[in-house]
Amino acid sequence: MTTNTGGCLCGGVRFATASAPVRITYCHCTFCQRATGSAYLVEPIFERTAFAVTEGQPKTYDHRSGGSGKIVTIHFCDKCGTKIFLGFERFTDVIGVFGGTFDDPNWFERAPENTRHIFLDVAQHGTVVPARMPTYGQHATLNDGTPLQPVIHEQPHTVVQRKPKNP
Repeated sequence: MTTNTGGCLCGGVRFATASAPVRITYCHCTFCQRATGSAYLVEPIFERTAFAVTEGQPKTYDHRSGGSGKIVTIHFCDKCGTKIFLGFERFTDVIGVFGGTFDDPNWFERAPENTRHIFLDVAQHGTVVPARMPTYGQHATLNDGTPLQPVIHEQPHTVVQRKPKNP
């Protein structure tokens, strides 16, 4: 497999992957919304052994997940502020990459077989999920690792307006 590379805005931190992603997660949780400043994170997930920082040394920020109570570590460039990848206390054998940091962010396949949308219960209103994608209201697994059954819509699915919890 061809190595795929990426890095931060200023080029101070670079990385390479040595395989295709294990899966692609579109995460709509409020942590990812805030971390990206967008509606969701496109997150290709790699085995830790298939990912390497090749230039520079990212800084880290540890955040305790409100859902699992486990630490999520954001690795970022301290010069330009680009968030590059995530480490997980809960899933120690994988790395989640901020998909837009690849030199070619379209190199990896996004298909129902390798992609899932999680935390749709808090997705931004009007978010459209393509047909046949596995979706989850919260995470795809329970805290003990038990996998949950996805909901799969045969047509594109739009997240509907909800009443705010605290108006």
